[in-house]
Amino acid sequence: MAEESLQVEVNEKTRPKWMLPAIIAAALVLIAVLAAGVVMVLSDDDEASVEQDQVDLTTQVTIGDALYVSLPRPFLFNLPSDKRSYLVQINVQIQVRGIEAQDLVKKHIPLVEDSLLSTFSSADAAKLQSREGKNELRSLALTNVQSILSGVTGKPLVEKILFTGFVMQ
Repeated sequence: MAEESLQVEVNEKTRPKWMLPAIIAAALVLIAVLAAGVVMVLSDDDEASVEQDQVDLTTQVTIGDALYVSLPRPFLFNLPSDKRSYLVQINVQIQVRGIEAQDLVKKHIPLVEDSLLSTFSSADAAKLQSREGKNELRSLALTNVQSILSGVTGKPLVEKILFTGFVMQ
């Protein structure tokens, strides 16, 4: 038995000595190929993202694009009528043209909110129950906001007043 185990050990030692370096070299080549593939894929993505960034830059907002200014809080007020009092909540967004107009409206939001609240709270509850009454209130609000902003900035700035939420209870 001792001879057999010796012979087994001798057989293990008789493996070619070049086998281990060949396996290591093959592994290194495989790693190099994988690394090159990853670099190529990532560089293609970088080129694609650069092209996408260039497209994004050309499609950014131009001076005449419609932009929207969302007022931070909904308007909540009571409207008295003959029979009862109504609680009204209106969410408003303002449409402007261009970044400069958007920045100016954002700067003067307290004035805009004051003008809108005065306009809304003086509305007639019976009229607000119809679509025509809401449209009339919207156009009156637009006129008032434009006149307030014209007095401050010299330009009306606002194109539309949009009701994005309207609840009357």
